[in-house]
Amino acid sequence: MDISRRFQQNPILVPNNVAPSTPAVKIECLLNPGVFRFNNKTWLLVRVAERPEQEEGKTTLPIYNEEGQLELLTFNNDDPKFDDSDKRVFEYDGEHYLSTLSHLRLLSSEDGIHFSEDPAYGPVFPLGAQETFGIEDCRVSQIEDTYYLTYTKVSPTGVGVGLITTKDWKNYDRKGMIFPAHNKDCALFEEPINGKYFALHRPSSPSIGGNYIWIAESPDLEHWGNHQCIATSRKGYWDSARVGAGAAPIKTEKGWLEIYHGADENHRYCLGALLLDLNDPSKVLARSEEPIMEPNVEYEQTGFFGNVVFTNGHLVDGDKVTVYYGASDEVICGAELSISEILKSLGV
Repeated sequence: MDISRRFQQNPILVPNNVAPSTPAVKIECLLNPGVFRFNNKTWLLVRVAERPEQEEGKTTLPIYNEEGQLELLTFNNDDPKFDDSDKRVFEYDGEHYLSTLSHLRLLSSEDGIHFSEDPAYGPVFPLGAQETFGIEDCRVSQIEDTYYLTYTKVSPTGVGVGLITTKDWKNYDRKGMIFPAHNKDCALFEEPINGKYFALHRPSSPSIGGNYIWIAESPDLEHWGNHQCIATSRKGYWDSARVGAGAAPIKTEKGWLEIYHGADENHRYCLGALLLDLNDPSKVLARSEEPIMEPNVEYEQTGFFGNVVFTNGHLVDGDKVTVYYGASDEVICGAELSISEILKSLGV
């Protein structure tokens, strides 16, 4: 049950629309952006994944050192210690490396469809030991006059959630890791509830438990506690293998509406919805039985990693939600959904 209305112009951004960060690499993929309004424009904070040109018989992988400088590592493909069976994560002698390296790029638009970079607003690059494998999948929440960027920090020691704040998109305050490894998919509620701030996040367990959506509360948006699991994967459903939060929950009369992603055992990613209690968002009032959006057009089914629709950014205008999403882990697209239609699909 796909109730989305895709942009006729999709995909609205493809890799060659953006210049590489350095001549040493090329852009492989543009992935799911954070979304916000600023200076009367629509802005995307796009995850840009890059890798070097490859030489036959060898694989060259990029990393950032702790000073934020790009370094390249080269491996022989026939080396028995080298395993490239997963196109996203390679292994050499027991150590893991990403096939691409991601940073965040700002693009703006007057009409919400045609986006371009403004040289006055530069990229956000990885920095420090916790980001040597890049930064990914940023959500943007606005609370009063401050933008809060929750993003994935990736390094050999694990994957955790970082926090950056800004008011002008030129000066950034890096707060460090707020949810330790292994954690990602963190979305902040854009207003306090009963004097507390709330966040959705996703710790992961390889044995007991799984990839589930949790909620946490905070007095200051930096220190988090009272963690509770609110949504698990569901055997036999479209979200049977993993689930994770999208962007900031949307406040409605019926409750907090969260558009989330789920994947099955075949790594097919769809979008669904959770409805959370207005006064106690740890209470789930309703959940999608069927996806509200699924990969059913060509640019969502084929690409760097096919059969994927994945969002962590949207804008709300009355009943309309404009979702910006990554398709097939390669291009950026847009779609519109109706809040009332989503709520109807939830039976509320």
